[in-house]
Amino acid sequence: MYPELITLDLPVLGRFTITTFGVMMAIAFLAGYQVIRVELRRQGRDEQLAGDILLGALVGGILGAKIYYVLLNWPLTVHDPIGMLTSRSGLVWYGGLIGGAFGVIWMLRRRGQNIAEMADVAAPGLALSYALGRVGCFLVGDDYGRPTDSWVGIAFPNGQPPSTAGNLRRAFGVDIPAEIPDGQVLSVYPTQLFETGISLVIFFVLWRLRFRDRRAGWLFSLWLVLAGCERLFIEFFRAKDDRFFGALSLAQVLSIGLIGLGAWLMSRLGSDTRETSRK
Repeated sequence: MYPELITLDLPVLGRFTITTFGVMMAIAFLAGYQVIRVELRRQGRDEQLAGDILLGALVGGILGAKIYYVLLNWPLTVHDPIGMLTSRSGLVWYGGLIGGAFGVIWMLRRRGQNIAEMADVAAPGLALSYALGRVGCFLVGDDYGRPTDSWVGIAFPNGQPPSTAGNLRRAFGVDIPAEIPDGQVLSVYPTQLFETGISLVIFFVLWRLRFRDRRAGWLFSLWLVLAGCERLFIEFFRAKDDRFFGALSLAQVLSIGLIGLGAWLMSRLGSDTRETSRK
């Protein structure tokens, strides 16, 4: 894979590396920002609100993702707190979702905006940003799946960590035959690309449904259901070491909660299938 794009020697700052993950994260945020701007313009709203949403999501999302990661890996945090907090790696999506939600809500309340209406505006952008962000995970070889002999399998010899038999055994608790040496690189499910594909489908579904006149919050609730279903499904293919609930990982338990919350909100809000005029 291509974890690093370029390394620069800068005055004062010293050696600085631009990673593919960082670039894709920037592209993901900017793409979501542009989608939100387009929808705000269509609705005749202030397009500058897109900047507030972007800032809240960026700051809150990164802080939430990092906090979730250090809590999830508490033994490592106790051993090396500074390293865990300052490392570029270790951003967990559910933590980012929670932190980003708080950040966006805080920014929008300052502007006196209706949170439910703005959530609907942001829903398609969230799906697109997530799809692009997972491309970054693929390029650095992170968040891959379990070993597979199928044609879709991809090896990550320079992944984070590399997809060697030893790493899959020790880091993820994958049951690999004893005759396979620790140093052998194995092909695994490219779950990052699976997520990108499914999330793009979700984006197009939400983008089409935004034309329909529904109660505020319905479209965002639908995104909660679809995003939860996507993650619940993908986790069955992921190499994970946090299956604390039998066959289910912690992310799957949270996904079930997300699906339940979204479905409950949709049932409470109902829907009106009349199409609005397209501006």
